[in-house]
Amino acid sequence: MPITIMGDREFENVPSIKSKALRINLNENIYGTFSEIGAGQETVRNFFRAGGASGTIAKAMSAYDKDFSDAIYGIEDDRRYVTEERLKRMLVHETNLIEQRISREKHPNKLFFTYANTVATIDFAKKYKGHGWVGIRYQVHPEEDYNEIILHVRFHENDARLQQNTLGILGVNLIYGAYYKYDNPKKLLRYLYDHIDKDQIEIDTINFSGPRFEKVDNRLMSLQLVKNGMTEAVMFAPDGNNVLPAKILYKKNILALRGSFRPVTKVNMDMYKRSMELFLKENRVSEENTEVIFEITLSNLRAEGEIDERDFMDRAELLCSLGQTVMISNFQEYYRVVEYFSRYTKERMGLAMGVNNLIDIFDEKYYRHLSGGILEAFGKLFFKDLKVYLYPLKDKETGTITTSENLKVHPRMKELYKFFKYNGKVVDITNYDPEILDIYSREVLQMISEGKSGWEDMLPERTTAMIKAHNLFSHQKQKEAQKA
Repeated sequence: MPITIMGDREFENVPSIKSKALRINLNENIYGTFSEIGAGQETVRNFFRAGGASGTIAKAMSAYDKDFSDAIYGIEDDRRYVTEERLKRMLVHETNLIEQRISREKHPNKLFFTYANTVATIDFAKKYKGHGWVGIRYQVHPEEDYNEIILHVRFHENDARLQQNTLGILGVNLIYGAYYKYDNPKKLLRYLYDHIDKDQIEIDTINFSGPRFEKVDNRLMSLQLVKNGMTEAVMFAPDGNNVLPAKILYKKNILALRGSFRPVTKVNMDMYKRSMELFLKENRVSEENTEVIFEITLSNLRAEGEIDERDFMDRAELLCSLGQTVMISNFQEYYRVVEYFSRYTKERMGLAMGVNNLIDIFDEKYYRHLSGGILEAFGKLFFKDLKVYLYPLKDKETGTITTSENLKVHPRMKELYKFFKYNGKVVDITNYDPEILDIYSREVLQMISEGKSGWEDMLPERTTAMIKAHNLFSHQKQKEAQKA
């Protein structure tokens, strides 16, 4: 029995990187290839140093030269090397070689794996921090098909050697988690940061696939990345798969709509259509080079306490069914959204929002943490070619329509608001549908949860059909009953 001292508390014992590598090495069945191209050559080093690696490492290779890499893995259509497509090609190629060269009859219990990464670390001028793709293709039973875990990382350290070392630790954590934590993907995600600080590296995309992950919804895994502070924003496409933000946003004009979308109403879709019409009239903006993003903030998801994953999935299902790209972010303030988009594009940006959202933007309390206060925030928000497309608000009691012309901000903000208004930064959506201004998503949700009729006419036809077909938001009734 281990000695305990009065006052001791239970805590989770995190294995060292050497212990993790050694456990893999000492398993007589785990056997595979390490293929690391670009600047990441550190993962396999941890396994060599741990000891007992001869039974684990079939091959360790680094096709560092581009021509040599092309000769092995082929040439990508875009001639790029640090891409998801390149990583997948590496994983499949090396797995096929193991299957061809190692006899299953001679080694019936072998659990084959291929670990690969393709990365670019910080440049000499230290302006480009670097990024990379990391993945593992592996078996947990010799007669079972392969599982895959693929993730994208962005480096935050300012030294190439530090980045390489961090990548090596992450690689060990991934391999260890793939074998010993695959039954709980949420925990597997958290364990990727064992012995790594979140300021060192960011994971902004991850996808699980294969027989052991058949029940894993990658959108929920995206949510975990933001929830755990591993990244500030994640995105997924209409098909429900997680996508790299840079791939979606790079050099694109961006129109973003923030909302609860709980559920998506006719007002949401009218705001989207009308703001899009105005955005496309701007110079250098066309439908082909424009990306529309429907954003849900983490604070919105936490509006009623702890994040309700079922509620999140219901919203995601609806937005994806409408063909929209969805972003989950940890950005409470709009200027942070614009800063984030500015990482990937220098093109035009637009924000579509309602009157209440614009009034909140001019509330000083949201900017007290900034040394420059609201002026600093507005400098970041409007310094680019950004416009706000404002959807009107109807007062339910008086019927008064509020637009940019008659909305009221705090007296201290009045002149600042006028400045942006008269410089064309705030544009009214005038061709809206007046018949739908009385629709509020919270009222629709309450009607659904209480089993009332009439909500169907407040939503797009496709949304109504999906809610009925898949019984979406039905758990809201149970939550209300529990509260009562």
